[in-house]
Amino acid sequence: MHDAEPVYDIVIAGGGMIGSSLALALAPLGLRIAVVEAVARRDSQQPSFDDRSTALSRSTQRMFEAMGLWDEVKAASAPIKHIHVSDKGRFGFSHLDAAEQGVAALGYVVINRVLGEVLQSHLDRTDTVDQFCPARINALSLGPDQAVATMAIDGRERRLKCKLLVAADGANSSVRDMMGISVQKRSYNQRAVVGNLRTERPLDHRAYERFTPQGPLAILPIAGERAGFIWTVAARDAERVLGLNDDDFIAEIQAEFGLRLGKFSRVGRRAGYPLVLSKAVRLSATRSVLIGNAAHGLHPVSAQGLNLGMRDVAALCDCILDQRKADSNADEFDPGTEAVLRRYAQWRRADQKKLLRFTDGLVHLFGSTRPGVRTLRNIGMIGFDLIPGVRGLFAKHTMGLAGELPRLSRGVPIR
Repeated sequence: MHDAEPVYDIVIAGGGMIGSSLALALAPLGLRIAVVEAVARRDSQQPSFDDRSTALSRSTQRMFEAMGLWDEVKAASAPIKHIHVSDKGRFGFSHLDAAEQGVAALGYVVINRVLGEVLQSHLDRTDTVDQFCPARINALSLGPDQAVATMAIDGRERRLKCKLLVAADGANSSVRDMMGISVQKRSYNQRAVVGNLRTERPLDHRAYERFTPQGPLAILPIAGERAGFIWTVAARDAERVLGLNDDDFIAEIQAEFGLRLGKFSRVGRRAGYPLVLSKAVRLSATRSVLIGNAAHGLHPVSAQGLNLGMRDVAALCDCILDQRKADSNADEFDPGTEAVLRRYAQWRRADQKKLLRFTDGLVHLFGSTRPGVRTLRNIGMIGFDLIPGVRGLFAKHTMGLAGELPRLSRGVPIR
């Protein structure tokens, strides 16, 4: 039995950071939007808004500023003013400095749960966005004039009709499968162990990326007197590392990082997740499009996964807004036309491809034990600091400011 079938301009499958941000970014256009999220907000299994920390790039900061959210996000964030990069067993290191790049911060680190609370509070106050949670899209029909999503909610089925269906339901997107889009995946045979701890010396707004034989180890400043960590370990060793008692865990992560921050202590709850490189073979189908991890999955080595997804959001908003302006004389605006989808796919593919290659290249470069590659790493670390212009170019990419930027990524509101 089906309830009445509401008609929306856009249905977003996935209410995590990316899906929620898209709904809020589009809200000023007055479109009727539905967000369908499978996991309840307060559920312990909610992956988007847990106690992990996320680094927000400069372009993501600009987006939240344009959306009117930044003051709340910033209040619970820690700025990154310096980035220190080192290779275990080598004396050299490289660095980035915010003052040198003419910005207040290279990025900010926020706890996912806190960012989720900000996004949710604004969604709850947005009249043009309907939220269905917990609910799951279990069938999809894509036609030339509309998409119809069949949603399971409260033990019943409801159908949602829309002009555009957006898949933002993560790396294992079931909606992507329903769209008929396959994905290329390659396991790194690694897992990321994440959590937080206390350092003896303050980080002073400095983020550290330490390359080790098992994989990179990032130490990030977070609000308060703690530091977040993302420690990449071999998949075969992950369960052992996660099962260590606190003292043994601290001893092992300390041995990998060294004593630049003094002794580590008071480690918090730890979690682990597998690392996979993924890329959808295409970004759109009839009346439907992919954004965020549904479109691409990165290694966390450069902390760019969320930021790449946020640029997907900004680009899709631009494509929809420009189409609306072009259709200003039409009786009814259509955000799901082939022109919108084609422009979005062409725009985003280059940025996604570039960042996937960059992060994958770093993993392989610093993961290699071949003598010639180690020598290349040493030369690269020295050149990074000494060759004019290299640091600035790298910083521009790190801050998400390279290439053609959509309005939101430049801090221009959508209206």
